[in-house]
Amino acid sequence: MRFPEVKLKEKKMANSKPKSLSEIIVCECWARDGLQSLPIFISTELKVEMINRIVDAGFKKVEVTSFSHPKLLPQFADATEVLRKIKRKNGVSYVVLMPNQRGMERLEVCQKEGYGASELILMISSSEKHNLLNFRLSHKEAMHEHAQIIKKAHSLGIKVIGCAGTVYGCPVAGDIPLREVAKIVEFYLQEGAQTIMLGDTTGMANPVIVRQRLGELQELFPQAEFIAHFHDTRGTGVLNSVVALECGLKYVDSSIGAIGGQPATGAPKYSAGHTGNTCSEDLIGVLSEMGATTGIHLEKLIAAGRLAEEIIGSRLRSNLIYSGPVIHGPSTAQKEPGKSIALAMEAGPQILG
Repeated sequence: MRFPEVKLKEKKMANSKPKSLSEIIVCECWARDGLQSLPIFISTELKVEMINRIVDAGFKKVEVTSFSHPKLLPQFADATEVLRKIKRKNGVSYVVLMPNQRGMERLEVCQKEGYGASELILMISSSEKHNLLNFRLSHKEAMHEHAQIIKKAHSLGIKVIGCAGTVYGCPVAGDIPLREVAKIVEFYLQEGAQTIMLGDTTGMANPVIVRQRLGELQELFPQAEFIAHFHDTRGTGVLNSVVALECGLKYVDSSIGAIGGQPATGAPKYSAGHTGNTCSEDLIGVLSEMGATTGIHLEKLIAAGRLAEEIIGSRLRSNLIYSGPVIHGPSTAQKEPGKSIALAMEAGPQILG
């Protein structure tokens, strides 16, 4: 290791300082990280329609599926069909989750037939206890397998996102020492991963620890390109994402309607309530108000959010698709005295129900 444990303990790390936001690349995760928690199967046609709408809204990166074993996660039994049927657009990166070598063999067939992926995600939890529970692999075992997958991916022209999970805390192990996170980050960088995802796997982060941990990791790995990936378990997804971007990151993940969470494999929950990624609609709305450039058309995103609710059959957790974007000038309702109150009363049951 280039970063011995003793040095990590001795060296005083500085927090990341806020930076102005510029061009931000948001990866939309609804079709993969979002759907993995749903026990009901969403048809291939509806997945494809949603992915196409997400791309049409302006997202330059989109998670499209997972190559988890169909018996373990039936939601993604149609992984190859989704890849085959989605419309492709130049400049857009199509991302898949890669759990193991067997999944890599399936993706290799897709890649050689011309409908593969642009990038794949590999994940090792910084908490070894969580990794054993989630993937049934020790750190050593996971690293051995992932090194081979990375080599194969690069030979096929696929970029690799190395994800360190439970970066800010673990539901089974508690607080995670920096050295455990650094070990995973360093492994992926040494093996040639192009970007490093920092996963707040069960929504345990807060702005203070985000600034601290990012400052530490940026100092240890100054050349690394980090991706912010927060869950909204405790209502902090948008807040933590903005803080990470202010710390200098330009990549961030989110999911329409804030859906997502522990995969619906039928396994016991490692803790209750750990559902939901950062909400795409709310995050893009805030970034737009802050003057950040995302290239995402907010009204098209809101329309996709409404379709997502129809597909899933319930109200999701987006605030913006009900409140609408911030208004900076007189609205039609405001120009007609009393009309805004009447509209609010009329809309109330829809908003609260």
